[in-house]
Amino acid sequence: MTLDGFEHDKAARIVAVDWAVLAEDEGKRLKALGVDEGAEVAIVHRGVFGTRDPLALRIGRMTIALRRAHALAIAVEPL
Repeated sequence: MTLDGFEHDKAARIVAVDWAVLAEDEGKRLKALGVDEGAEVAIVHRGVFGTRDPLALRIGRMTIALRRAHALAIAVEPL
């Protein structure tokens, strides 16, 4: 399951990231923010008006905004 389809406010672990889908600079930024295999995350907010973009992702004590296209490249498993 990808992060985009994961339930709101449920904890998940990142099991894989398809780095080839992301631009190199975007991948570096996500890695610097801690978005990588093994990280525990939760979606705390989704965008409105049908686009569901952006997503607010909690990782540790930090909340980051993530584009839906990026969330589609992140595979997660529930905790």
